[in-house]
Amino acid sequence: MTSTPTPTDFDIRRIGGRIGAEITGVDLSAELPEGILKEIKAALLEHKALVFRNQDLDDEGQLRFASLFGPLTSAHPTVPGIAEQPQILPVDSERGAANVWHTDVTFVQSPPKVSTLRGIVIPPYGGNTLIANTGAAYRDLPKPLRDLADTLWAVHTNDYDYAGPSPKADDEKRQQYREVFVSTKYRTAHPVVRVHPETGERGLFIGAFAQTIEGLSTTESKDVLRLLQAYVTRPENVLRVQWNPGDVVVFDNRITQHYAPDDYDTLPRRLNRVTVAGDVPIGIDGAASRILEGDEAAHYTPAAAS
Repeated sequence: MTSTPTPTDFDIRRIGGRIGAEITGVDLSAELPEGILKEIKAALLEHKALVFRNQDLDDEGQLRFASLFGPLTSAHPTVPGIAEQPQILPVDSERGAANVWHTDVTFVQSPPKVSTLRGIVIPPYGGNTLIANTGAAYRDLPKPLRDLADTLWAVHTNDYDYAGPSPKADDEKRQQYREVFVSTKYRTAHPVVRVHPETGERGLFIGAFAQTIEGLSTTESKDVLRLLQAYVTRPENVLRVQWNPGDVVVFDNRITQHYAPDDYDTLPRRLNRVTVAGDVPIGIDGAASRILEGDEAAHYTPAAAS
């Protein structure tokens, strides 16, 4: 029988100076009291990423927990989820290694609000997840760079080699996955500086899906994006999560990036991802993101259909 957390059990412990908190004294498989849920949601806005250790969740439990943050998306705009649960995306080493800094699914107009990850198969070494605070990165920018970033729009697309080679994924599997990933091509223009819809905080909204800057050449775009991205990945802005089976990690997809280092040799690694529908990003001038290629992805996220 699961127990209901009490105020003396429940605790929010900061684990990074700029990002990250660990939540203890809560069982995510149980019904959460409204007061506890309110504190968890407030902690996510403050700390950007939350870690829940040693949870006993199955697929249904993860879906139920993720839905507390809002309506769920399907697994991915182009990649199917697991057969029994189309809202769950397996993040599996056999599919390749997504070891690039990115924010989930920014190539569509309404990227996810929140991402949840659950540890299923964890290698005995390596396989951590790094999560970066893009709001802190924006504040770190010198004023001339902030002023420039405020005016820029980036084109995000799924039409590039996002999932890198992995020793566990043979060339044929990688090619098949690549073909599925880009089976529908998406290109969306997002503000480089996004205003968080709940807190009003500004953050750099870039990452690996951001391939070019509107009005700049490919070479100029890469130079500008590389410069801005360097502020995101400063060590002081990054939390490293070391996984155990059963751990659950939640991060605010609107103001973070994440990265999964491919440092566990040929060992298997499997997480399950469930994402919460988000809204259309807004820049500091109030302008909204624009679709350049592809549909509204209403099959993927309820926000696109509203």
